Amino acid sequence: MDLQLKGKTAIVTGSTAGIGFAIAERLAAEGADVVISGRSQAKLDEAAARIAKSGTVRAVLADVATAEGAAALIAAAPEADILVNNLGIYEAKPFTEISDADWHHLFEVNVVSGARLTRHYFPQMLAKDWGRVIFISSESSLVVPAEMIHYGMTKTAQLAIARGLAEQTKGTGVTVNSVMPGPTRSEGIVDFVKSVLPEAQSDEEAEALFFQKMRPLSLIRRFIEADEIGAMVAFLASPLAAVTNGAAIRAEGGIVPTIA
Repeated sequence: MDLQLKGKTAIVTGSTAGIGFAIAERLAAEGADVVISGRSQAKLDEAAARIAKSGTVRAVLADVATAEGAAALIAAAPEADILVNNLGIYEAKPFTEISDADWHHLFEVNVVSGARLTRHYFPQMLAKDWGRVIFISSESSLVVPAEMIHYGMTKTAQLAIARGLAEQTKGTGVTVNSVMPGPTRSEGIVDFVKSVLPEAQSDEEAEALFFQKMRPLSLIRRFIEADEIGAMVAFLASPLAAVTNGAAIRAEGGIVPTIA
């Protein structure tokens, strides 16, 4: 299927590994001119070299979790047709041990980073009557995990921002959506699972125990692969997804136990 992305400029944050990398790679393969960002030049160079095998990519060294980093990315790529706010962090921590600094840090990285960039690119999209803004949220936005409530809060906040922005797109060719991945195989996921399930004796056992004990509502009973999320995001970023707007798209393996 031709997603009609040739000639579109796409910015993907947090894109040197995991879901962000998979999204950037798929958008490049579909013909978009992709801009990736990250804090490590070495990781950026490695990611760009891999993505370049699929299509056009440019790497920008910038920590978009900060105002200075967002400004650096905007200076390097002042215009975009597609913005994927993927940057995010997570951690498991008992609620009573989550400090004020923890709350502020996760909110700054997971929520404010995307709001800053969207504040710049969204008006451009409205002015030219075409654009895609996509927030990479999580199933934790709806089924908040007891072991990382502060993370769940940030993911719910992303849904609110995306829906509110979508209300401003009426009658235009611009859409704003969220994607809610479930637990996805990426750098560090097994270490995270082992940290909350230390009884696991192997990577395979850790994955099985995680879905048995911590995500029992999952229907697929496995980690999602990053390229499965990449495919979903590429479709939403394309002209073919013009009628999907203001939506929170579930790509979480059936963890959310509702029909809507």
